[in-house]
Parts: sequence; structure tokens; C-alpha cells
Amino acid sequence: MDKREGNLQAPTRHAVDWKNPAFYDEQACLDEMGRIFDICHGCRRCVSLCQSFPTLFDLVDATSDGELTEVKRADYWKVVDQCYLCDLCYMTKCPYVPPHTWNLDFPHTMLRAKAIQFKRGEVGAGARFLASTDVHGSFAGIPIVVQAVNAVNRTSLARKAMDKTLGVHPEAWMPELAPKRFRWSAADSPARVSTQGERTPGKVALFSTCYVNYNEPGIGHDLLKILTHNQIHYEIVEKEACCGMPKFELGDLESVERLKNKNIPVLERYAREGWAIVSAIPSCTLMFKQELPHLFPDEAAVLAVKEAMWDPFEYLVARHKDGLLRTDFKTALGRVSYHIPCHGRVQNIGRKTEEMFKLVGKTVDVQLNTVERCSGHAGTYGVKTAHHLDAMKIGRPVFKAMAKHGDDRPDVISSDCALAGHHIQQGMELAGTPAKNLAHPLTLIRRAYGLE
Repeated sequence: MDKREGNLQAPTRHAVDWKNPAFYDEQACLDEMGRIFDICHGCRRCVSLCQSFPTLFDLVDATSDGELTEVKRADYWKVVDQCYLCDLCYMTKCPYVPPHTWNLDFPHTMLRAKAIQFKRGEVGAGARFLASTDVHGSFAGIPIVVQAVNAVNRTSLARKAMDKTLGVHPEAWMPELAPKRFRWSAADSPARVSTQGERTPGKVALFSTCYVNYNEPGIGHDLLKILTHNQIHYEIVEKEACCGMPKFELGDLESVERLKNKNIPVLERYAREGWAIVSAIPSCTLMFKQELPHLFPDEAAVLAVKEAMWDPFEYLVARHKDGLLRTDFKTALGRVSYHIPCHGRVQNIGRKTEEMFKLVGKTVDVQLNTVERCSGHAGTYGVKTAHHLDAMKIGRPVFKAMAKHGDDRPDVISSDCALAGHHIQQGMELAGTPAKNLAHPLTLIRRAYGLE
């Protein structure tokens, strides 16, 4: 087959054969990295996506002949260290992904390298703790503890200690613990269940996510208010653990499997019973839609959950297309600068949040400025001492674009990824163009409906 032929076909993705002992063969992994890096060096389309590619190209450009052959293999790990597995290179840029005969999968090769590093014990205790969201989130909802922890974490002394012990940059934004967990305060909807003639399920099972449960429960409550207003019955998923994305980003695939074994049996029941499973955090939604199916392609329960998993705006827009979403919007949103996060873009669902904002704009005033580029936060990457400055550099074009709204500033900035939203807010402040307000898109839609 001609090497160009695969480029005319839709990208496909191979499963990750992570339980095969050969997956952890370091020399084979380095060989594959060398093959891929040589192709990337000749292409360079992804240079603006993250710091991995500039790191690679700088290594190549520093050689005497400008070729990869002179780059030391030990330096390959510098490229791995900069990758936060956003998948943008695979899903939006690379012309050589399968079914192209070059079969290039940069993110999964970086995942393999990270898994080798983790298995060798090269991931520090601080990084492992940051990825243990259920552990540090366990303090949320205990009022005295929450007040103390949040107050201490704001002090320069505590931030210096976190820098030293956890590798958290003293100036990086960090989420606070919520005084009341979402799962403790959310009640199931009394609304009717109506599924006759509907293509989208008329009932939603909400997977809270660690972030909504422990840090910003208001996002979850806003989604519930929107569902109730639209007479969509919902249940809070019976029990849940971390989706596994933070562990995935470390290459800790055995922990990903343990978390999968906790979540999938619970979620499978909802999938089999025809529920739409909805998660308000794009990374968590992506974990069930894409990453777990790649890791466990032969597990029917994992695939059933994949098919039942929805982004909240993907679900709401689908309901509207079925003629089942209320459009009685009452409150203008004004000038909105909206950011599409990477883990939303790579779900292959289109710009559903933007579609929802435009739907609102047919009834009340919404002036939308959409920014589609990586903010640089990337999970724990943006808070780590080793990467925070890189994260701010990656985010600069986004900070600038979000601050401009025609000849004026936006009334509010928003991102489906709450972490990215706060990171953008911090970047805009440092650039001298502070945002007037920050609100999650679900919060804005709740406001547009006039709901309290």
C-alpha cells in the first residue's frame, strides 16, 4: 500500500498490549521511540501543541548533522517527561496514524515509556500522592479539617513545604477542599422517566468525579438543576472511585486496573439498563470512553460503559435535537470567552458546549468567543515545580485569546475543564488582563435558565 493511502482514511487506534511482558522491554520501547521521533523530526506539525515536541526538536537541532541518530537515547526520556497524554497530536495533527503504514502513535508510545518508568520505581512519592485523588479528597466534607487544610495551604510556608515534599510549584493554583461533598448533598431527582420515542436516554446516571465531589460540588449541583428543569430523571451513581486518569498519566496501569475493577461493575448495570452515564469532567468522561477500552478491549462490561458514557453537553444537545430540551432561557450571559479543553476535543463529539451556548443565544444575549487550544494545565502537569513554568508558557496564547472579546473584555471566562479554567484565570492575572468572572459552562447554562 502506498504510504500516503492511509492518510485518506479515518484514524484507527490499536489496543494497548500492556499485560504482555514485551510491553516493558526498555530497548524495544527505545527503538520504537527512535522510529517515531525520526518521523516527527521530519514533519514538525505538532511543534505548537506541547513541550514534548520542542524538546525533541531542540535535541535534534543541537546535533552536528541535525539528525536523530546523534541524539543520545538517554535524552529520549526528556521528551517522555514533557508528555501529558492529551492525545491532541494523534487526534488532531498527525497524518501518519493508523491505518497509515507508518503506524505512528506518539501518545501510546509515551504511555509505554511512562509505564516502564513506573515499574522501575522512578516515579516519586510526591507524584504518586498527587495522583491519589481519593486519598487527599477524603478530608473533604469534614468542616474543621477543611477549614484548617484550606487555610494552611494558602500560606507561603505551606506552599514551600509542598514544593519540597510533593514537587508542587509555590505559585501554581491548587484546588481547595469543599466543606460538603457533592455525593453527600445531592439527592436523586423526583422527575418522571419518559423514554418513549426518544433516541437519547431519558434518564441520567451521574458519575460525580473526584473533582466535583471533593472540590467544586457546585458544578454537579448545577447539572442536576438543569436536568430537573428539563424533567430528566437522574440518579447519582451508587458508588464510585477515581476514574483512574491521574494514575494513567503516571503510567501506573495496575492502579488503573484496580480502579476499573471498582467502577465498571457498578456502571455496567446503568449501561445495561439504558441509562446515559454522564460525567462533568472531560478527563473522566474520556477515561471511560477511550482509555479504558484501549487498555481492556476484550472486556464486554468496559465496552458497554463506553457506549453509555456521555459528555453533559453532548447529552443536552442530543436531547435538543430530539425536541426534548427546554429553551426557556431567561438570563443574558453577555460576553463569554469559552475554552475547549484537550480532553473534550479528542472525544470526537464536536463542539457541543459551543452549540449549547449558541442555542441559548437564540433567546437571550450571548456573545461568544471560543478558544480551542491547550491551556497547559494538563492534570497535575501544570502544578508541578518541574513543569509549572512550561505550563504557563504553553497557555500564553490561550490567556491572550481569552482576554479579548472584540474591543472589550469578556464578562466571564469558562472552560469545560474546571482545572483549565482556574489555570487560565491565573495566567490572565499574571498577564495583567484579569478575568472579571470565572464560571463553569454548566453554571452558565443554569444561570441562563434563571435557576437559583
